[in-house]
Amino acid sequence: MVCRSLHAAASWSWPMRTIHFLLLAIVLLRSQGSFSQNSSQPIKLGSIIVHGSLRSRAELWDWFQGTEGDGSYAFSGNLLRISFSQQRDTLDWQFELGAPILLGLPQNAVAPGAQGLLGMGANYFVANDSARNTAMIYPKQAFVRFKNLFGSKAQSLKLGRFQFSDGAEVTPANSTLASLKRDRINQRLIGPFGFTHVERSFDGFHYVFNQPKTNVTLVGALPTRGVFQVDGWGVMRVGFLYASVTRSMVGKKNASEWRALGMYYDDWRHILKTDNRPLAIRRNDLANLRIGNFGGHYLYTAETSPGTFDLLIWGMLQTGKWGFQDHRAGAVSLEGGWQPKLLTSLRPWLRAGYFYGSGDGNPLDNTHNTFFQLLPTPRPFARFPFFDLINNRDIFGMLILRPHKAVTVRHEFHALRLAQRDDLWYLGGGAFQPWTSGYTGRPVNQYRSLANLYDISADYQINPSVSVTGYFGYAQGKAAPAGIYSLDRNGRYAYVEMNYKF
Repeated sequence: MVCRSLHAAASWSWPMRTIHFLLLAIVLLRSQGSFSQNSSQPIKLGSIIVHGSLRSRAELWDWFQGTEGDGSYAFSGNLLRISFSQQRDTLDWQFELGAPILLGLPQNAVAPGAQGLLGMGANYFVANDSARNTAMIYPKQAFVRFKNLFGSKAQSLKLGRFQFSDGAEVTPANSTLASLKRDRINQRLIGPFGFTHVERSFDGFHYVFNQPKTNVTLVGALPTRGVFQVDGWGVMRVGFLYASVTRSMVGKKNASEWRALGMYYDDWRHILKTDNRPLAIRRNDLANLRIGNFGGHYLYTAETSPGTFDLLIWGMLQTGKWGFQDHRAGAVSLEGGWQPKLLTSLRPWLRAGYFYGSGDGNPLDNTHNTFFQLLPTPRPFARFPFFDLINNRDIFGMLILRPHKAVTVRHEFHALRLAQRDDLWYLGGGAFQPWTSGYTGRPVNQYRSLANLYDISADYQINPSVSVTGYFGYAQGKAAPAGIYSLDRNGRYAYVEMNYKF
């Protein structure tokens, strides 16, 4: 395994020199007048196109507080990406470097027992050999894409390391459907975990057959390491095969889209599983996870005299093997929205919905009934990331205001409750190291009430190259966290983030 973590001072020498070299290269290229300050035009080196981005986020955590550890801290997470690509009639290629830089990680945010890791700062600290400051450079993407397969412009095949999000196969022309897919459909099962400061990619193939109204996608891949550990070089003994068909329909005053998918997931790492069985039983069950997933989504929007209405339905059934147990689980999401023709200067959008992800009510039988989220990007569905879509019931409402084309303000409320009291309170985003499952679970002592989440965010697109985001979330803890965190059952999370693209 390539060096897993870089510790302070001397250990930083070679990655920091490389990062400084890349930053210097950007400055030199810009000095040649490749693009103006407010332009999003890429840099060109002959026929090779250079893209890049820098995301910098200051995070402030005030995790639920127990008798040990300190969940109140701040740290800085940064991700520099530089991409080189070339496009031809029959062949594209791209090579992209990622350089995560984590500064000031908390060293006292890990508590024993059920209290566990106190926020995502603790995840980064533990995953990087308890280093407070750490960085790495790794190949984030490296692929070739063959176009016009068999003489058909509709077909393409990508081979190598790439990013993939389930549900993102097609971007609808309708703006309402496009927003719903981006924020409420994409990445529920498979995604790059883009909110973390390292993220993940996939090594494998990605085939697309794309016609004006129909898209067929086939993907077979292994996830890379990364997410919380800055080493994103290698892959793991985890893989999936994914197939989907997406169909779009557009009328004069309405639009819709449906997707049907099937996916096979296999984890053959033979490690300790995160589930509600006693530890002694789990230690003796290191057999594979083999899970079949079948489901899809349906989106609909209609223009009417009172405003624009939308409907979202997403569902998934799972079957297979959870080690020695049979696996039978499922999840469903039902959502609706209204963009009234009122307060047009604010362009409000009201949404509400219900989500249910199954849990396991009997840890001692031969069936595992907990919905498994595979390799998702959890953050779009848990903006304060203290919960997942696993063993979860979520009743929620949203208010989105768009007072300017460059400004979006969003407020969400979530009433969170565990689906099964005999299961765990789960958190995570899937495999990111060879030796850990990627999920943690806290016993809740028969309590189901988790929390009420109140949050607000604001996004400001300053110019085509620069955007700023601010977020604050407050979790009003209920019986489940109160049974674990006796000093403060409530949690708070805030951040300020800057994105710069060139």
